[in-house]
Amino acid sequence: MLLLLLLELSAPRKLKLREATFDPKSNTGAAAPAHRALPGRSQAHLPWRRSRTYPLPGSARAFPTRAPLPGAWSLAGSETGTSGGGSWSRSAFMARSLKLAWASFQRQRFHTGGSCFKGRTGAEHLWLMRHLRDLFVKAAKVESYRCRSAFKLLEVNERHRILRPGLRVLDCGAAPGAWSQVAVQSVNAAGTDPSAPVGFVLGVDLLHVFPLEGATFLCPADVTDPRTFQRIRELLPAGKADVILSDMAPNATGIRGLDHDRLISLCLSLLDVAPEVLHPGGTFLCKTWAGGQSHRLQKRLTEEFQKTRTVKPEASRKESSEVYLLATQYRRGKGEGL
Repeated sequence: MLLLLLLELSAPRKLKLREATFDPKSNTGAAAPAHRALPGRSQAHLPWRRSRTYPLPGSARAFPTRAPLPGAWSLAGSETGTSGGGSWSRSAFMARSLKLAWASFQRQRFHTGGSCFKGRTGAEHLWLMRHLRDLFVKAAKVESYRCRSAFKLLEVNERHRILRPGLRVLDCGAAPGAWSQVAVQSVNAAGTDPSAPVGFVLGVDLLHVFPLEGATFLCPADVTDPRTFQRIRELLPAGKADVILSDMAPNATGIRGLDHDRLISLCLSLLDVAPEVLHPGGTFLCKTWAGGQSHRLQKRLTEEFQKTRTVKPEASRKESSEVYLLATQYRRGKGEGL
């Protein structure tokens, strides 16, 4: 738009508007401004007051008006003008105008790109700003974790010691792999500590997970699919896991009750396969959202594990309904006696 405006202002047909304000018969060169003078107000600010010369229509003569203003220039009726003792040509002026227009356009593109990046709904914008200012997000970058959720598992493990060298870990909902990173370090799956037992980490997710040293990923795969379950048993050493981790969550619909029910169903589906996968005395940690169906999951955990507790790590945002259920000392499977 700025480029078009400059081109319009520099077009010769616009200069004729100024020429038309003169009376060719008077030969006085007196200006007849198109604007009515405002009482008590100087007209020195008006555009035509900055012109040095005003040519007569159909004539090459130019008549001086008043003393030129510093830095004033004119292109009316001539291919050249003067400014501050220098000489300006029409082509030089156009080149300079185009350069300024292009620079302004570039700045406009830059700000437009930023606006597109932030052109989100109010809720999305608030989430993005909160995410960028999050201390755990910054700490994850410093510690080279794939996302901030790594600190949730680190805190739970520090308090309850659920991960130890030599253990076999099944990480459900592994993407992008932050929990698998913590598990690999904690169970010595990469064998970085020669003096400690070497563990095993298997991650499963519907999404692609980039390779991680010390971890095996089965993706894309649905952990609730019987074919995936069979493949899990084949990959786990002796077909068993000592720890089942679940940071799974369904795709949010925005309906809180529905999302809660779907997440509870995911956790219950993991418990259904626990008798075939989880080693006796094993540990189960899953994410859930507080809601009306939480009691079903808690009751099931109480029946099948010796100890259960609800934990909310510091890395879980206070305003979030997210909590983790930790069950230890697995004592029976589905259909088995106590």
